[in-house]
Amino acid sequence: MCGGLFNFNMKRYHLYVEGIVQGVGFRWYARRIGNSVKINGWVKNLPDGRVEIVIEGEEEKLEEFLQELKEGYLGENIKKIEKFEEEYTGEFKSFEIRF
Repeated sequence: MCGGLFNFNMKRYHLYVEGIVQGVGFRWYARRIGNSVKINGWVKNLPDGRVEIVIEGEEEKLEEFLQELKEGYLGENIKKIEKFEEEYTGEFKSFEIRF
């Protein structure tokens, strides 16, 4: 871990989750996991039946989030996760559900 003002280990992932992920509490499930691994971002339903998630934090924490998302009680509902890495912004202060 490097010191100073910058943490070069911070990442941002933009996720699109497909499967049975609407009408089953998936957004609350994702928020609970996000809060438990201490990352920031948001989750929301999309009109096409997918769920969109943007998360920021230490890379290890983001990967832990993805692992728990897949292995938790709603993980079996996931058919596919598209993951795009974007530039870290630090804009989020919590993990929230967007409507």
